Amino acid sequence: MADRFLYFTELLSMPVLDLKGRRIGRVRDAAIVPLVHPARIDRFLIGGGYAWMTVRFDQIHSVSLGKGISLSDELFTPYHDDEYMLRIGRDLLDQQIIDVTGRKVVRVTDITMEIRAEGGRDSLSVLEVDIGVRSIFRRLCQGALPPGWIRRLQEPIPPNSIRWDFANVLEPDPLRRLRLNIDYQKLEQMHPADLADIVEELSPAEREAIFETIDSEAAADALTEVEDPKVQASILEALEPEKAADIVEEMSPDEAADILSELEEETSEGILEEMDSAPKTEVRELLEFEEDTAGGMMNTEYVSLHENATVMDALSALRGNEDLLEGLNTLLLVDSEGRLSASIPLARVFVASAGDKLKDLASETRIEVPVDEKQDRVTELFDKYNLLTLPVVDEEGKLAGVITADDIITILRQR
Repeated sequence: MADRFLYFTELLSMPVLDLKGRRIGRVRDAAIVPLVHPARIDRFLIGGGYAWMTVRFDQIHSVSLGKGISLSDELFTPYHDDEYMLRIGRDLLDQQIIDVTGRKVVRVTDITMEIRAEGGRDSLSVLEVDIGVRSIFRRLCQGALPPGWIRRLQEPIPPNSIRWDFANVLEPDPLRRLRLNIDYQKLEQMHPADLADIVEELSPAEREAIFETIDSEAAADALTEVEDPKVQASILEALEPEKAADIVEEMSPDEAADILSELEEETSEGILEEMDSAPKTEVRELLEFEEDTAGGMMNTEYVSLHENATVMDALSALRGNEDLLEGLNTLLLVDSEGRLSASIPLARVFVASAGDKLKDLASETRIEVPVDEKQDRVTELFDKYNLLTLPVVDEEGKLAGVITADDIITILRQR
């Protein structure tokens, strides 16, 4: 294995030999063309004198740490910058990338490449991104010691690298991102809280690149997990109103209202105009309440039934609201005028008979707050009664929304 891999620091300045074994220049950089192959080094940039030349991968005969690169073809072309190329030295080395498996942002300090024999020729393929002390040591010794010595001296230092398959390159330019075939599908599969942590470490341009590209539902989940309201607002402000609206529509109405309230009115209004009518109406209504009141804290996503409903009716309603089940712990009963009449702990529904009346399962003490109740009083009620859900009613006693324990935890963390 020792002679079947190569570090980029070793490739740099490696001599390039013609058919007769004469040195014609040294390697100055190397590039992948992701649209052609995701990992193979497709081009070598050779410097000789004042001009840089390009050598294709299929012009390479052999690659050896001790002897350099031997060519099988001497038809060179002058180097011209190509936006379809991902250059290792220019675009990767010392740049930040996302380690998908480690769920963190890392800085590239070297690249490990595998030397592969293909059709009687050697080719190089990017294997790992190096990020640890060992690769920093190689960088410091580059040019000062022979490569073989450096390899022996680095052995006591534990390697630290991530597979190229699990590295996501950050590219803010949408056109270049497209040409380099960079997508962020792996990020969509991460837990939203982990993705939020990553986003908070990035520059505004890099955040925008991710939220422009990933699925709107994944973007909404991650944006909700971002702790700093100013960062949330800056992300939405950077996006086109259409894309921002798609993301906001995937959020719960209370979370959407909280973020939009941080924006300039003109920006917020532009996003609202691009939203579908139903979620737009809910969010507009929530934006009318003061932020530190129950109305400003409540969520309009809940399950309510008529006060004469049965357990069977409740189970049917739950099947129709599967997207709410993960955070649902309480069912609410209302009369024919929409006034709150009872709260039902969800657990009681599952142990009752199908024909039982829901009102017979209601909590003995009904606790509710008006929409203008102050935030401090709301948090006191959650603490005093160990609540999971607190109904909010308007001046006529009609159910307006609910506040959950998650909402209270978020508020307390921000204090």
